[in-house]
Amino acid sequence: MSTLVEHQVQITIDSRPLSVPPGTTILKAAELAGITIPTLCHLEGVCSYASCGVCVVEVPGAKSLLRSCVQAVTPDMHIITHSQRVMAARKTAVELLLANHPADCQTCLRNGSCELQEMARLLGIRERRFPRTRPILPPDTQGWGVQRDNDKCILCGRCVAVCRELQTVSAIDFVGRGIKTHVGSFMNRALSESVCVSCGQCTLVCPTGALTERDQTEEVFGLLHNPDKVVIVQTAPAIRASIGEALGMESGSLVTGQMVAALRRLGFAYVFDTQFAADLTIMEEGSELIERLHSAREGRPAALPMITSCSPGWINFIETFYPSLTDHLSTCKSPQQMFGAVAKTYWAKKMGLDPTRVAVVSIMPCTAKKYEAKRPEMRSAWQWWNKQGKAYEPFYDVDVALSTRELARMIQRIGLDFSRIPSEPFDDPLGRSTGAATIFATTGGVMEAAVRTAYEIITGKGLEHLELEAVRGMEQIKTAELDLNGTTLKVAVAHTLKNARIVLNEIAAGKSPYAFVEIMTCPGGCVGGGGQPLGPSKDKIASRQASIYAEDRHLRIRKSHENPEVQTLYQEFLENPLGHLSHELLHTSYKRHV
Repeated sequence: MSTLVEHQVQITIDSRPLSVPPGTTILKAAELAGITIPTLCHLEGVCSYASCGVCVVEVPGAKSLLRSCVQAVTPDMHIITHSQRVMAARKTAVELLLANHPADCQTCLRNGSCELQEMARLLGIRERRFPRTRPILPPDTQGWGVQRDNDKCILCGRCVAVCRELQTVSAIDFVGRGIKTHVGSFMNRALSESVCVSCGQCTLVCPTGALTERDQTEEVFGLLHNPDKVVIVQTAPAIRASIGEALGMESGSLVTGQMVAALRRLGFAYVFDTQFAADLTIMEEGSELIERLHSAREGRPAALPMITSCSPGWINFIETFYPSLTDHLSTCKSPQQMFGAVAKTYWAKKMGLDPTRVAVVSIMPCTAKKYEAKRPEMRSAWQWWNKQGKAYEPFYDVDVALSTRELARMIQRIGLDFSRIPSEPFDDPLGRSTGAATIFATTGGVMEAAVRTAYEIITGKGLEHLELEAVRGMEQIKTAELDLNGTTLKVAVAHTLKNARIVLNEIAAGKSPYAFVEIMTCPGGCVGGGGQPLGPSKDKIASRQASIYAEDRHLRIRKSHENPEVQTLYQEFLENPLGHLSHELLHTSYKRHV
């Protein structure tokens, strides 16, 4: 114990003595003391630019106020966090930011969740004292996934750091000098014309409305109020563990039944589950993996390792940065797109509906899903109907993809008290799913779900333990080895594009030992997606993961191939995994579309 004390730094913060480890920043020390120092440019574990000037503190004897996010404590340091001088400096710093910020809070998408707005309230700012100095920049509204309004940017640098450090995409950076400084893409092109992969991680950390998802709530309300449309909705696995949080409940609240009930009250004719299509994905992707393994054993060409294709931000990334490796991608569409194709062919036919009357809305944890829904190759249902002799105008398999945040706004808009809504079940048949589909929401989940089915198909017996612990958790790259009738199958799981790059470099160099690789774009997988509730943290992601695994454990059917409705789909329509119709509706090839 004495050794531990000797290695602590003794300081005083607001007249209170405190011992902290060497190298601790003043900001962290204050947090340990139960004191919150406001910040705008600091992002825990990612960046501390010390640019906003809001986190200043006073240290007697120092030449000026110190920026607490970058200043480490020193022995016997006396820190004052809220002196008159400090409070005046913070207020002035925010007033200077407001001078160049539009006064459109009432109509801003971030109204009520804007950190700059909250900072102004916290510091008691009631007027604008300073004139504007920066030129007005036009908004970039071209992209389907992420939109930006640089007039609302406060140059905190969080988005730049996340794009560069977490995702290694570097689609944006600081551009210009002096009052002309702004955050922009290469040659100031629209994000949709840059290397941006639409992952949306920047929207999660932007403190203002400078970076947001494309809001399509009005479009969906319009569909719901259109008597000529039969509007159905599908919900991604991660939504059940995050929509409650977006509506003020505890992180990780599992609200599957309440979510279904709320969607019905919004006016959706049928409430289905993307997890049905996740089970379908496992049937197709697992069969594809087995086919590639057979081809490799027989000496025929087979692109191994095979890599999952469920995450559209990841697909954008490999198409942009590693186009020579796209043959390694599974040809399977994502569950979102498989669902749309099945809903507008099999289900529409079963219900006797004209597919042009069916509108498919997706609730996704991901901004890249918006872009994915508008890819030109995602019109397979229309192509199938044309082959049946129906000359319809072109339509997409999925009409609109909403983020978790957008659904939360819709629920709030109609005045629902989400916490008091009784649970309701999904509709059949596209609402039936298994535990394997549920865990698609988290990193390692697609791999685990695929193994549950592939192992049983190859060996003829079930896994002794369904939980594949080796691919769970938040480790950057996770690996496992499976014994398949004497053959060792090595698999790997990576989340975030920084880690994807490591795996891809290994494949490109011909050094990958794996047969199957799962890659997810966002931290923790879909539970940490770019369309999830604002203010991400490791604890929130861990809570959502825990809820997802809990739902898997409590479901009666936990293997995709045992889903009775998926079995019926093959019997009545698709016939076999990897069959002609499956290839037509559920598979595709990938290349970059700009």
